[in-house]
Amino acid sequence: QVQLVESGGRLVQAGGSLRLSCVASGRTFSRFAMGWFRQAPEEEREFVAGIAWNGRSAYYSDSMRGRFTISRDNAKNTLYLQMNNLKPEDTAVYYCSAEGRPYGLGNTRAAYAYWGQGTQVTVSS
Repeated sequence: QVQLVESGGRLVQAGGSLRLSCVASGRTFSRFAMGWFRQAPEEEREFVAGIAWNGRSAYYSDSMRGRFTISRDNAKNTLYLQMNNLKPEDTAVYYCSAEGRPYGLGNTRAAYAYWGQGTQVTVSS
């Protein structure tokens, strides 16, 4: 069974930085594309960033491109999201997700099949 456990969320001031981590278990991490999503109160869950199974390509939502960086360490079964220049509108629960089939690119929302429990990021103004 696939398990995804996020960490790293906390309260931070606007302009600050955070790095989220997601440790995966239950299957061969290196074969699957991974991604980050977020959900603010009363909003739908939105795509933040995705990374291909081999780490060679990454995709970002337009509002995060240039501020957020997704990466993965297949040796540690860990996915990361480096977030810089945080804004109050980045406040949300951030979820780690994994695609259901191997060797994907991470850029198709419908391909994501597994979810973590989420970690809260709060950005104060």
